[in-house]
Amino acid sequence: MKKSTLYTICAVVVAAAALLPSKCGSQATAAPATPTPADSILDVALPSGVNPRIIKYEGFTVAFNSEKHLPEYVAWELTPHKANGTAASRKEADFEVDPDVPGCATLDDYRRSGFDRGHMAPAADMKWSRQAMADCHYLTNICPQHSSLNSRAWNTVEKNCRKWTERYGTLYIIAGPVLSDYMPRTIGQSQVPVPERFFKVIIAPYANPPKGIAFIMPNQYIQGGAASAVTSIDQVEEITGFDFFHNLPDDIENAVESQHALNAWNH
Repeated sequence: MKKSTLYTICAVVVAAAALLPSKCGSQATAAPATPTPADSILDVALPSGVNPRIIKYEGFTVAFNSEKHLPEYVAWELTPHKANGTAASRKEADFEVDPDVPGCATLDDYRRSGFDRGHMAPAADMKWSRQAMADCHYLTNICPQHSSLNSRAWNTVEKNCRKWTERYGTLYIIAGPVLSDYMPRTIGQSQVPVPERFFKVIIAPYANPPKGIAFIMPNQYIQGGAASAVTSIDQVEEITGFDFFHNLPDDIENAVESQHALNAWNH
C-alpha cells in the first residue's frame, strides 16, 4: 500500500471515530470512551428498526438484541500482540450473565440444550487481558452453536485470523448470527432463538493490497469446511442489511468488500 493511502485511512477513521458507550466488566461508565480508529472502522450502520444496545467491553463491542437474547453483531480489532497474548488463560474464566444488560440469556438456558455456548469474539483472541478474557465469557457474546460448527469450521476461521494478523497486520472482525432469518428452534426458559446461520466479515486494511473476506456458515456440520462457506462482505451486507466498514475511504471499502478469494489470504 502506498504511504498516502495508509495515511488517508488513518486520517479518515480518526476524524470519523464513533462515540460508543463504554463498559469494563460489569461496570458501565457514565461518559463515552475516548474514540479510537478501531471504533470508527468497526462501526456498523444498521437498517431501520434494528436498535440494539451497544456495549463496549474490554477488547470488543457487542450490539445486543435484548428481545432475542442474542447479539446482532460483535466487533473487535485483532493485532499480532493480542493474538499472542499470555496475560490470561481461558481456564481462568467462567460463563456469566451480564447483570447490567436486560434480556441477557441465563446459564440455565444453555444447560442441557444440546448446543454449545459459541463465542462470537473468541476467547483465544482475548488472552492479552484478564478483563477481556472475563468479558468475552458474558452470555451477551454467546450464541447457541451446533458443536460440529463451533469446534470445526467456525474454529478454523478463528485460528486463521490469528495467523493472518501475523502476516497482514491489524485485522478488523465482525461476527454474529443472522437474526433476520426465520428461527423456529429455541432453548431455555428465555426461549433464546437458535440461529440458522452465522456470519463473519474480516478486513486487513493495512495489507498491501488491502484484503477482505467473509463467511456465511449454517449452524451445523459444514461439508467442505470453512473454505466452502467463503463469500464476500458485499454478500453478507445483502443478507443482513448491515453496512460494514462504511467509514473507510470509498476506494478501500469497495475493494475489500467485493473480494472472496480465500487463497489470497493463504499464499
